[in-house]
Amino acid sequence: MNGIFLVDKPRGPTSHDIVLILRRKLQFKKIGHAGTLDPLASGLLIMLVGKATKLSSEFLGLDKAYSVRITLGVRTDTADAAGKIIQEKEVPQYSREAIEEALLNFKGESWQIPPMVSAKKVNGQKLYRLARKGISIARQPHKINITGIKLTEINLPHLSFELICSKGTYVRSLAEDIGEYLGCGAHVCELRRTACGNYNIKEALKLDEIIRMEQETLVRRFLTLL
Repeated sequence: MNGIFLVDKPRGPTSHDIVLILRRKLQFKKIGHAGTLDPLASGLLIMLVGKATKLSSEFLGLDKAYSVRITLGVRTDTADAAGKIIQEKEVPQYSREAIEEALLNFKGESWQIPPMVSAKKVNGQKLYRLARKGISIARQPHKINITGIKLTEINLPHLSFELICSKGTYVRSLAEDIGEYLGCGAHVCELRRTACGNYNIKEALKLDEIIRMEQETLVRRFLTLL
C-alpha cells in the first residue's frame, strides 16, 4: 500500500489519533499525516501510506485554505477557544469597511512568530509540550505569505473569513494579530481546513465513514496511488 488518503477530521481527535485509527483499520504501521490539525480544528488531513511517507515535506509545502471564525474582544492564553481567558474588552460596532481593511492589512508576505502551543520543534522539543509545563522560550520569526483573505460574515463579536496561506502560517497567531489591529483582541473559535494545494475537502472521507467501511473497500476505492 503506497499512496494517500484524504480524511475529513472532525473536531476533537488529534491528528495522531487519526493515524492510529487508520493503522488499526488497515493493519499497516507505515502511516503518517502531512500537516497537523489541532483538536479544535476540523477538515482536510492528508494521510500518507507506505512509501508516500517519504514525500511528507512535499505535502507540507503546499498552500493551505481555511474557513476561520474568530471571536473579538476576548484573548486567551492559547489564542483559541480551548484556552483560559486572559483579557476581555468591549467590542465596538465596527463597520464592514473597517473589518475588511483589518483583514487586508495581513495580505501578502510578513513575519510571524510561532505560538508556544504549536507543534513546531525548537531544539528538538515540540513547543506545546513545553507550554504544558508552563515553559515559554524565545522563538525565531519566519516568513509567511497570505495570498487570499476574504470576509464572509459579520455577527459581532464574531466574524468569519476564508484564508489561503503558505506553509507555516499559524491561524491562531493571525487571529490575535487581527484583534490587536482592531484594538480589542481576538481568538479563534472555529477552524476548518478546506484545501491543501489541489486536494480539496470535497474529496475527503469522513472519519465515521472510514470506521464503518470494510478494509478492502477502503483501500480499493479511496487509496490514491502515487
